Amino acid sequence: MSAPLWTAPEATAPVDATVRLPGSKSVTNRALLLAALADGPGTVRLALRSRDADLMVAALRSLGAELTASDESVSGVDWRVVPGPVRGGTSIDVGLAGTVMRFVPPMAALADGVVAFDGDPHARKRPMGPILSALRTLGAEVSGDALPFTIRGPLSGGEVTLDASASSQLVSGLLLAAARFDKGVTVRHSGPPVPSMPHIEMTVHMLRAAGVSVDDTEPDLWRVEPGPIAARDLTVEPDLSNAAPFLAAALVSGGTVTIPGWPDETTQGGDALRELLPRMGATVTRTPDGLKVTGGGPIGGIDADLHDVGELTPTIAALAALAGSPSTLRGIAHLRGHETDRLAALATEINGLGGHVTETDDGLVITPRPLSAGVFRSYADHRMATAGAVIGLAVPGVQVEDIATTAKTLPEFARMWALMLGEGR
Repeated sequence: MSAPLWTAPEATAPVDATVRLPGSKSVTNRALLLAALADGPGTVRLALRSRDADLMVAALRSLGAELTASDESVSGVDWRVVPGPVRGGTSIDVGLAGTVMRFVPPMAALADGVVAFDGDPHARKRPMGPILSALRTLGAEVSGDALPFTIRGPLSGGEVTLDASASSQLVSGLLLAAARFDKGVTVRHSGPPVPSMPHIEMTVHMLRAAGVSVDDTEPDLWRVEPGPIAARDLTVEPDLSNAAPFLAAALVSGGTVTIPGWPDETTQGGDALRELLPRMGATVTRTPDGLKVTGGGPIGGIDADLHDVGELTPTIAALAALAGSPSTLRGIAHLRGHETDRLAALATEINGLGGHVTETDDGLVITPRPLSAGVFRSYADHRMATAGAVIGLAVPGVQVEDIATTAKTLPEFARMWALMLGEGR
C-alpha cells in the first residue's frame, strides 16, 4: 500500500513569517537519558514531543525510570524524570531513531538482566556493529552485530577503540552512560574522520554540565571518569536543524522568516545555517525577535563541505536544485547510512522532477535545470519530506509522499508550513 501524497503548497508571494520551533531532538534525547541515569529527580523542560522522543521515553521507562509529562503544548512538554535501578528482562523498540538505537544500549548494559532491541525494517540496515563490539570489549554480553540484538551486563568499563566514521552517535552513545561504569570509559576513534562532530561536542558539553569529568583534549580520544551524574533541571533549545526548511523558504520566496529563541551560543550543528545561507544569497541578521533570514535575489550555488552538518544536506540540496548556478556538496558519504541512503534518494527524487544531480564518492554535484511537477518520495525520511516541501514552494504540482514521516522530529510540520505561507490564518 502506497503512502498518501501531500501537495506541497506553492509560494505565490514573498513569505513574511515568524516560525516558533519546538525543542531540539538531539538535546531532548540526550537530556532525557542523562536524567534517567542521574543521582536524583530532575526536569527536562520544553522537550520535543515527536516519534523519536516518544521512543526514547518508552525505552527509559522500560529500563526502570519514571517519566511524567506536564505543561504539554505545541511548544513542547516538561518531563519530570525520577531515576530507578536499571532493570532488564524487557524489550525496546528503537523505531528508526538513531539516538535510541545507539544511546540506550550502553545504559541497558547496566541492567540486571537481558534487554532485547529491535526497530523498523530499515533500522536493521543502519550501522551498529562498532558500538556493539565496543560493549563486548567493555564486558557486556551482546548477541548480534545489528538489529535485532540483545544485551546483558554488567560491564565494568575501561578502554575501547572503534571506527565511528559511520556516525558520531557511536561515540556519543558510549560517553553518555560512561560515568556509571565502574571504570568509566576511554573511547578512541580509529578510521576516517568522524562526521557531525558538533553532536559529540554537544554530548561532552551536556555531560560536563551534569558534573561529569570528560577529557577530550586529544583528537579522536574521549575519557570519561566514573562518578555521579548530577540531577538538574534543563530547558531544551529550539531545534536549529528543523529551522532549515523554514529559513530556506525565505530564499525561495524572496521573503523573510524569523526564528525566535535562536541561542547566542550552541553546540547544535544547525547553527551553521547562519553561515551557509548567506553564501546562497540570503541576508541573515540577529534581531530582538530572533534570527531573521531574508531572500530577494537569485539563489546562488554553493561549494560546501557538510561533513559536520550532514543533517542540513537535504535542505541545501533542495535550494541548490533551484539555484542559478551549480553546487557541489562534499564530505557527506556517511549520509548513505542514515534513515535512507540520502545521497541516492536526493539524486533520484530531484532528477525525477527534471533536475540533474550526480553522486560522487562523498557527496553530490547539482546542476540546476527547470523542474516540473511530480511525486517526491520521502523514503520514510523526515528530512527528505521537508526537502520536497522546499522544492514545492517554487515548482507547482510537487507531491510529497508521506509528509507524516516528519513526525519523527517535527509532528506539526504540515500545519506550520501552511501557517508560514499564510494559509489557515
